[in-house]
Amino acid sequence: MDNVVWTGTWVAKRLGVELVGDEKLGDLLGLALRRNPRRAHLLVSNVLGKHVPQSPSVVYGYGFALGRRVRELLGTEDARAAVVLGYAETATGLGHCVADGVGLAPYLHSTRRPVPGITPAGGFEESHSHATSHLLLPQDPRLLAGDGPLVLVDDEFSTGNTVLNTIRDLHARHPRERYVIVALVDMRSAADLGRLEDFAREIGARVDLVVAASGTVKLPEGVLEKGQALVAEYESADRDTAGPAPGRVPAPGEASLPGRAPAPGQVLGPGSVPASADVSAPGRAPRHRTHPAATRVELGWPRGVPDGGRHGFTPGHRVRLDGALPAMAARIAEALPAGARRVLVLGFEELMYAPLRLARELEQVVAAEVRYSTTTRSPVLALDDPGYAIRTRLVFPAHDHPDDGPGERYAYNVAGAGFDAVVAVVDSAADTPELHAPGGLLARLADHTPSVLLAVVPSYVPARPSTERPSMLPEPLRGPAFSSYAPDEVGWLLRDLSDVTLEAPTEEREEAIQSGGAHYAESLPVEYQPSDQYQELFRAALDTSAARIAQAVGAVTELVLAERSRSPLGPDTSTPRPVLVSLARAGTPVGVLMRRWAQYRHGIDLPHYAVSIVRGRGIDPNALRWLAAHHDPADVVFVDGWTGKGAITRELAQAIEEFEAAEGITGFDPEIAVLADPGSCVRTYGTREDFLIPSACLNSTVSGLISRTVLRSDLVGEHDFHGAKFYRELAGSDVSVEFLDAVAAHFPDVAEAACTQGKELLTADRTPTWEGWAAVERISEEYEIHDVNLVKPGVGETTRVLLRRVPWKILARAGAGADLDHVRLLAEQRGVPVEEVAELPYTCVGLIHPKYTRGATGADGRAVAL
Repeated sequence: MDNVVWTGTWVAKRLGVELVGDEKLGDLLGLALRRNPRRAHLLVSNVLGKHVPQSPSVVYGYGFALGRRVRELLGTEDARAAVVLGYAETATGLGHCVADGVGLAPYLHSTRRPVPGITPAGGFEESHSHATSHLLLPQDPRLLAGDGPLVLVDDEFSTGNTVLNTIRDLHARHPRERYVIVALVDMRSAADLGRLEDFAREIGARVDLVVAASGTVKLPEGVLEKGQALVAEYESADRDTAGPAPGRVPAPGEASLPGRAPAPGQVLGPGSVPASADVSAPGRAPRHRTHPAATRVELGWPRGVPDGGRHGFTPGHRVRLDGALPAMAARIAEALPAGARRVLVLGFEELMYAPLRLARELEQVVAAEVRYSTTTRSPVLALDDPGYAIRTRLVFPAHDHPDDGPGERYAYNVAGAGFDAVVAVVDSAADTPELHAPGGLLARLADHTPSVLLAVVPSYVPARPSTERPSMLPEPLRGPAFSSYAPDEVGWLLRDLSDVTLEAPTEEREEAIQSGGAHYAESLPVEYQPSDQYQELFRAALDTSAARIAQAVGAVTELVLAERSRSPLGPDTSTPRPVLVSLARAGTPVGVLMRRWAQYRHGIDLPHYAVSIVRGRGIDPNALRWLAAHHDPADVVFVDGWTGKGAITRELAQAIEEFEAAEGITGFDPEIAVLADPGSCVRTYGTREDFLIPSACLNSTVSGLISRTVLRSDLVGEHDFHGAKFYRELAGSDVSVEFLDAVAAHFPDVAEAACTQGKELLTADRTPTWEGWAAVERISEEYEIHDVNLVKPGVGETTRVLLRRVPWKILARAGAGADLDHVRLLAEQRGVPVEEVAELPYTCVGLIHPKYTRGATGADGRAVAL
């Protein structure tokens, strides 16, 4: 320790408290006074990362080392079968580090945040605590139902009441033969030392104890009353301290750097977003505006990885987190102010592990001294004395809408510690107006550091149990009864409307749609019958691009398997189980190809379904209900062919948000995996090039002979899936399987390149820029269309305009080659001018005829100039 004065001296002298035991106890612990009527003193850990800022490597190292000792104690086989349980809020991070040290053990911690619809697997009271009720809310009830060793982790083992009560409760439900109790310090009194052995005999199980140090606290008579009197005496001096008194000795874990006055104005690191900006993607609900004194850092948290162990955290989750940490730490490092010498990463109550891992990774990549601590519910007297463990405190209101109501929260030893920047890490449930309000945490931090960064980790909430409604829904339609795909390739969550006449002439549909008299999903265009010349172009395009498509398929599938797989808590923890859900119909051939790649490269059979999404109407809610009833929503990966301006990306995000709010079924991730993302609208893609995907050249005859989807109230009832038609009569022109086979034939040729590309994408900055949306808005105004829905960017969308709508003109990038041969042919057949443009972010853009009427363009649908 750097401090000459032990940080328990002040309390020891005034209360007569003695700390006796191992020599290193004084290094591990200090003392403070609780503002709590149940217990006078607080043992303040210097290595836990709760009240005292400490090096994140030191904090992680203590927990990991305890986990390694547990692994040695249990042996490899029992360690593999173990489950680790930590205690909220103080030991959530410690328990997680112990689980890392044990190795293959899943982790769960108790919580004080209930989740509606999730039945607790246990609970207990912590009588001496300021907040007594603990809940155990594992997503998978099997987690606590096994018979392998249970490892229980707390920061200190004092009376043992909390841990023993937990074991007694769980043992009555699911008896097991072995328990291991882990703590940083064993501080039991002489009277409590024999209780552990007696308890083990009582339940008929072995109970071991693993600690970093042992000792005891000797308390004189009347210590509670003396402590309360001292708290009352010094309460008036216990302010939100702006900094240390002149000449003070830094608190444990602090460097002896002078405090600094906040620099005038906002400090923005390179690449950071101005604090006042709302960078939500277009169409998504805006998040709370960032406090003007803070800079928001977009972490890029890996999809599907829980923010902590509140509902269970598997070894597979840890592997994915480990892979994502370097990129997340790099984003934080980039946003730090230039020349920062001392940085604090500040976690949030139960959210201790995620900020600890971020801080430890940051410590490896920046020259600054990095420290880590978290906010807390625990009320402690702050006193600026070198012999006292809690030198300063910041007080702010709770900002996560806690179940027990509003109240004060605290950050200790932050004020006056000389931090050039504080990185506040909270979960999204705590990213509320209270966090950003005057007097909120961000404002209080800004009073004491020149730079405040905010990093938000997505809150993980398990899906609620499904309602009875999905049982009324039919099973998916499959080929050959519905579609020309093999039955195992895809299940269609659609209603068969093959016997209903839905087609209308293109010109009539366009006029009705643009006049507001009908929605495009209420009818179908007449299916385009390709000429011999056009079919030859399709096959030539397929020959040219099949290998490029195969590589993009492999890359995006590898990315999905790396980022969106989930290792279950059951006996098989190695097999990833994403559920592919393609957006019918353009996404369906891509979903089938991704499924084939997973089979070819990894021997995995991924479930694959196709569902309907309709612009302006959202995704089929009955399809989501069916998926939630048969799969974990967190496993669902939505798949589409390509992005244009990102309309479907935004539509899906909004629809999922509305569905979860209405149904209480949560866990669906609205991120779409696409083959090509020329519009830079998504994070998961095989390529961002705008090139010809031959499946865009045709309609149903390359999509299993399925029409686009239909949503009309007289055909689709409350409990029906959206509808579609199976064009059996077009079987002679069907090239659906030919397209799939041609691409899959190139899998062996591109396997190495695709896997390399997938790994590169995994570590790359894939943050959507939405440049496609900006280009569409610019084109809409430049060509005086004034409606972005009539601007269709990219080769795929332009082809759809020519096949299904009334086109006005085609914009083609100057010099575009064979990728546009089919576009030029279709444009020639329909009398549509093709205009070459020197600078175009897409290979081509299709413009639908604005303000269309049949009288303006002719009944044959051939476009004319305005």
